[in-house]
Amino acid sequence: MNERSRGPAAYAWWIGARYLRARRENRFVGFISGISMAGIALGVAVLIAVLSVMNGFERDLQTRILGVVSHATLEGAEGRLDDWEELSRRTGDWPGVVAIAPFVEGRGMLVAADRSAAVQLHAVEPAEERAVSSLHLHLSGGGLEQLEPGAYRILLGHLLAAELAVAAGDTVLVVIAQGNVTPAGVAPRMRRFTVAGLIDVGMYEYDRGLALLHIEDARRLFRLGDSVTGLRYAFTDGAGAGRQIREIAESLGGSYMISDWSRRHANFFRSIQVTKSIMFIVLLLVMAVAAFNIISTLVMVVKEKQADIAILRTLGGTPREVLTIFIVQGAAIGIAGTGAGVALGLLIAHNITAVVGGLERLLGTTLVDPQVYFISELPADVQSGDVIAIAVTALLLGVAATLYPAWRAAATQPADALRHEV
Repeated sequence: MNERSRGPAAYAWWIGARYLRARRENRFVGFISGISMAGIALGVAVLIAVLSVMNGFERDLQTRILGVVSHATLEGAEGRLDDWEELSRRTGDWPGVVAIAPFVEGRGMLVAADRSAAVQLHAVEPAEERAVSSLHLHLSGGGLEQLEPGAYRILLGHLLAAELAVAAGDTVLVVIAQGNVTPAGVAPRMRRFTVAGLIDVGMYEYDRGLALLHIEDARRLFRLGDSVTGLRYAFTDGAGAGRQIREIAESLGGSYMISDWSRRHANFFRSIQVTKSIMFIVLLLVMAVAAFNIISTLVMVVKEKQADIAILRTLGGTPREVLTIFIVQGAAIGIAGTGAGVALGLLIAHNITAVVGGLERLLGTTLVDPQVYFISELPADVQSGDVIAIAVTALLLGVAATLYPAWRAAATQPADALRHEV
């Protein structure tokens, strides 16, 4: 009893560790223990990988959205803002405001030969647009400087250009619903524009549905005179854009329509949060199943070690020491499974692009369709808080699974256990 001489806790841990090594005549218990470890490891790994992908998707989606839209907008109640220059001067020094740019926006249709497509026409002042968004970083074939007043040039999303079968240098007919009154009746207003370049944001919504033109050309097309649709704001704190634009509108008085990037795309981010919650619960059930395997493993071990438990109790072992022995055994399974799962999950998360690419080549299909997921590749963002929460949850499940079998072992009476022993 050398281990016993070191103290009750030491010998209980020593015996618990010895029980982890399955004997040759009882490999089945060891096999079940391995299955339990694998189940916990698989659940932890998949949960880390899935949450990392969801975090990366949310981060990438936000970055791409803010690359096209501003933090917030202030628009006139009637769809036009007449005194926009005065409003821009009054709010330019507002705390947190980085830049302000006017814009004109409206729905229209593009026609090229026998093809047509509905689009969102977005007109900007190139010099000021660079301060409120990073749209200029997603242009090819021609930058914002290609948009000159009176030149009637247009930048198209690259998927939109492919659908219309046009490239830089080709012309498209822009048609809007506002009509011109003619002797023959009301005819839709239209103007021919030259394609100056392409937009490649990496989000299907914009690459397919966005057309960019100069604000002066849009004013003539929509007959706004010196007015604009609204003002775009960039703030130092993009997360608080909704609160800040609301304070600005209230300080101005009058009737204005306000919006911010999170409100315009609220469904995207809400769906991500819901999906993360659902995936956490579903994969938590996988770890729960593995925890049930720990229970069955320890129950079999307790049954097998009845005589050993009785001898320990006869030699002075306390129920608490017996309880510790089996908690050590079960907790070791949980710790080993959790550690392996965390390592595997981090490995998958950090190499998710290669993993998905390999699966797509192997299966011959597209797992990340930009028309569905709004992005062309799968990102990952490993957050330490998620990893810690997953690991702690898995460990708690593993320890909780040991309580009932350990309690059964501690409650063993030596006389009853040895009654049928020869």
